[in-house]
Amino acid sequence: MAPIGDHLRAWRQRRRMSQMDLALDAEISTRHLSCLETGRATPSRAMVLRLAEQLEVPLRERNLWLAAAGFAPAYPERALDDPAMRPARAAMEAVLAAHAPNPALAVDRHWNLVSANASVGALIAGADPALLAPPVNVLRLVLHPRGLAPRIVDLGALKAHLLARLARQATVSGDAALATLLRELRDYPAPPGRSEEPEALALPFQIRAGDAVLSFLTTTMVFGTAHEVALSELTVETFFPMDEATREALRRLPPG
Repeated sequence: MAPIGDHLRAWRQRRRMSQMDLALDAEISTRHLSCLETGRATPSRAMVLRLAEQLEVPLRERNLWLAAAGFAPAYPERALDDPAMRPARAAMEAVLAAHAPNPALAVDRHWNLVSANASVGALIAGADPALLAPPVNVLRLVLHPRGLAPRIVDLGALKAHLLARLARQATVSGDAALATLLRELRDYPAPPGRSEEPEALALPFQIRAGDAVLSFLTTTMVFGTAHEVALSELTVETFFPMDEATREALRRLPPG
């Protein structure tokens, strides 16, 4: 296991912060921070968590920091199907169900599908069964030429937006799996397109369904105050109809 100083320095550099910037934010001396990074000083548990907070380190990584510094993890790492996670899972499912008949889905940190309401099933019908075999990666399903890509209006712009968002997530998290997924998705064919701001609150999305074009505004929700690792990594993607034709088409969907 890498020493805590290596973790600290790597994340500070990933955030493009100088030692002085981080020291000021954490209200410690630059000298002390330098000693922590080089191993000449050992941080307390509180200091590890303070520095991780200032660098916006994900909870999963904060546990690694604590272990590297010789402390026990601070954040439970339970799977979503763990009995202790039933209330959180029920809350997530309630959000998805309440959004119907509009589509809504939840994904994990690697964009693998965790759950979805029935309207999502109607949208993805007809995709290659291999792409629908668990674990379903939502980005792969959307951009793959045997997935939803042939039915997406302005595929180039959507791909550009999703890749910009994924690139930022890979950089911010330092997650190698996201970087690998990004390289894969870049090779998928699509017309040239200009990305919207990757952190935009909402994104237009249009998809063909038979002879109709369904128009949505997509938004993202996260569990911002989560203290469970798995819950902190969940993202809920919601779709709102942008016109009456889309609303009517969703109302006609068969119940799930």
